[in-house]
Amino acid sequence: MAETGFPIASAAQVRAMARKLMSRQRSGLVKVTLLFGLAAAAGLTSPWLLGRMVNAVVEGTTFAEITVLAIAMLIFLLMQTVLVWFANKTAMVLGEKVLAQLREDFIASVTRLPLSTVESAGTGDLVTRTTTDIDAVSNAVRYAVPQIVITTATTVATVAAAVLVSPLLSLALLVGLPLLVAVTRWYLRRSPSAYREVRQSYSRLNSALTETVEGARTVDALDLGWSRRMVLDAAIHRAYTTRRTTLWLQTILYPATGFAFSLPILATLLWGGWLAQRDLVTAGAVATMTLYAVQAFRPVEELIRWLDELQTGAVALGRIIGVEHVPPDRKPSSVEPTSDDIALADVTYAYLPGRDVLHGVSLDLRRGERLAMVGPSGSGKSTIGRLIAGVYAPASGAATVGGVPLVDRPLEKLRSEVGLITQEHHVFVGSIADNVRLGKADATRNEIEAALTVVGALDWARGSPEGLDTRVGSGGHRLTPAQEQELALARLILADPHTLVLDEATSLLDPRAARAAERSLGSVLQGRTVVAIAHRLHTALDADRIAVVEDGRITELGSHDDLLQQNGPYAALWHSWRDQG
Repeated sequence: MAETGFPIASAAQVRAMARKLMSRQRSGLVKVTLLFGLAAAAGLTSPWLLGRMVNAVVEGTTFAEITVLAIAMLIFLLMQTVLVWFANKTAMVLGEKVLAQLREDFIASVTRLPLSTVESAGTGDLVTRTTTDIDAVSNAVRYAVPQIVITTATTVATVAAAVLVSPLLSLALLVGLPLLVAVTRWYLRRSPSAYREVRQSYSRLNSALTETVEGARTVDALDLGWSRRMVLDAAIHRAYTTRRTTLWLQTILYPATGFAFSLPILATLLWGGWLAQRDLVTAGAVATMTLYAVQAFRPVEELIRWLDELQTGAVALGRIIGVEHVPPDRKPSSVEPTSDDIALADVTYAYLPGRDVLHGVSLDLRRGERLAMVGPSGSGKSTIGRLIAGVYAPASGAATVGGVPLVDRPLEKLRSEVGLITQEHHVFVGSIADNVRLGKADATRNEIEAALTVVGALDWARGSPEGLDTRVGSGGHRLTPAQEQELALARLILADPHTLVLDEATSLLDPRAARAAERSLGSVLQGRTVVAIAHRLHTALDADRIAVVEDGRITELGSHDDLLQQNGPYAALWHSWRDQG
C-alpha cells in the first residue's frame, strides 16, 4: 500500500496500460503519425529549396528561377501548415478518446472498491486521484503525447534528409548528443520519485482539507482549530518542499539541454565552413544543414520543456491505475446460505492491530424482528452494524448468514440480501427519479413513487421545479439534508434486502418527521429483519428487542419492558432521555 492508503502502479504497469489504451485506438494513432510524418516531410522541403537557391545565386541564376524556388517554398510551407493543423486536430480527438476510455476504466475500478478499504484509507487520496490526477493525465495526453509523435516524426525525417544532403556534414548534428543524453538520463533517474512525492503530498493536503471541512462542527465545538491548522501547515509545507525539488531538477535540465541544442548549430556552421573552403560541400548544403540542425532539435527542445507535464502525467497515471490493484477484502464462496438468519458468534474487531473495539460480541438475529442498538457514542454500535452488513470481517469469531460467513458471499449477492444505510449519504447528479432508481435499476415510475411515499418524500418531490425529473446533485436543485436522507431511504426500499441495517438513518430528520418515517418504514419492512442503530430512544420503544452496547460489548439484550424491569444501563438511558424530552 502507498502511504496515502491506495497502491501506486509500477512503471511496467503504467507502460502496459499506456500500450493497452493506445492499442484500442491503433487506427487513430497510425493516422496521427502519418499526418505528422507528412507535415515533417513538407517542412524538410523548404531548407532543401533554400540550399538550391543559395547554390544558384553562387553559380549565377535568373530572377525567374529564384521566383520559382520561392513560390515552391511558399507552397510547401502552406502544405506543412495545413497538415500540422489536421494532425493536431486528429491528435486532440485521439487524446479525448483515450481519456474517455481511461475515465471509464477508472470509474469501473472505483465502484468496485471494497467499502472497508475506502473507509480505512480515507477519501482524500481517492478524491485527488479522481480530480487532479485525472487532470494531469489529461494535459499529458492532450499535449505531451502529441509532442512525442511530432518529435519522433520530425527528428527521424530530418536526420534522414540531412544524411541524404551530405553524410559528412551531417556528422555535426551529433555534437550535442552526448550532453543531451547524459543530462536527460540524470533527470529521468531522479524525476519519477520526485514527482511521485509531489502527487502524494497533494493527496495528503487534500485529505487534511477534506477531514477539516467534514469535521468542521467537531473542530469548532472542541476548539481544535489550532490543531487542524498545524496539520494543514505541515501538509502545505510538504507540498512546497516536494515541488521545490522538481523545480530544482528543471533548473539543471533546461539550461543544459538548451546548450546541447546550440552545439549542433554552431558545429554545422564551423564544420560546414571548413568543408566548403575545401570544396567538399557547397554553400547551399551548409545553409540547408544549418536549417536542418535547427529543425531537428527544435521539437526535441519542446519535448524537453514538456517533460514536466509528461512526468506528472506518468505519475498520475500510475496512481489512477493503482486503484485497479487494490486487493479484494474477501474471497467469495459458492456455498449458499441455508437461511436468511444472521448471527454473530464471539466476535472481536480491531481497526488497529492490538486495539480491539469489540470484545466477544454474540448476537442471533431473529428472522423478521426489529432490533434496536443503543448506547453511548463510540461504544461500537456502528462497527457491529457493519459486521452484520458484511462490510468488515471479524478479527476473530464468526459473522454468518445461514451458516455462511458474510464476507464469503459474492458482493453483488450480499448487497441484495443485506442493506446498510448510514447518516452519511450522497445525492448523485441526475433527476430525483434517477437517484431513487439506484436501488433498483429497472424500477418503474409507480415503484419509485411508492418508495418515496413510504419515507414521506413524494409531496416535496412532486413539488420540485420539474417534479421527479428535477435535476439534483452538484449544480442542480438544492435539497435539504433531510430530503437527501429520505432519497437514501427510498433507494433502500427499492433494493428490497431481507435484512436492513439503519445506522442513524433518520438522524437528519426532525424528531416528528423521523418518527413518522420510521413508522412508515416499519409497515413496509414487515417480515424483514431490521437492525436500527439510534440515539433517539423512541426507536427502541418500537423494537422487538433492544441491545445495549457499552465499551464494545453487548451488556443487555431484551424487550423494552424487560430491560426497564432490570433497572440497568438501558433503564438509566431511558429515564434520562425521557426526562430531557
